[in-house]
Amino acid sequence: MSEPNATEPAPTILVVETDILVRHVIADYLRGCGYRVLEAATGEEATLILDVEAEGIDIVLADAAATGDREGFALARWLRETHPHMDVVLAGSPAMAAAQATDLCEDGPAVDKPYQPQQLADRIRWLMARRGRNR
Repeated sequence: MSEPNATEPAPTILVVETDILVRHVIADYLRGCGYRVLEAATGEEATLILDVEAEGIDIVLADAAATGDREGFALARWLRETHPHMDVVLAGSPAMAAAQATDLCEDGPAVDKPYQPQQLADRIRWLMARRGRNR
């Protein structure tokens, strides 16, 4: 794992996960990888954070099966329309991903649940490298 570059701010990831234990574990892991991590329990909470922090957020990691008015897929659609500069990683079962997310992520949902931390970190590094901000 490479150390964060002191001259460049760490990429920011917004983790949207209803399960508090899962959210805290994955957020702590990503912080240990050198990322700045924001957390939201619901899509609605994520939109409140995005209203304030949108320009500073690089990637949104969202549970595709999240509940509420702005569940994972609805949140991803909204982000594509309102924040096209932001990468979205949806996490869910392969069957759900294949059925619902083809149009949301160029490469489809990138991670399965339960989260495999190294797979997630590799996916985030790939997204940042694609943007030219390899971490």
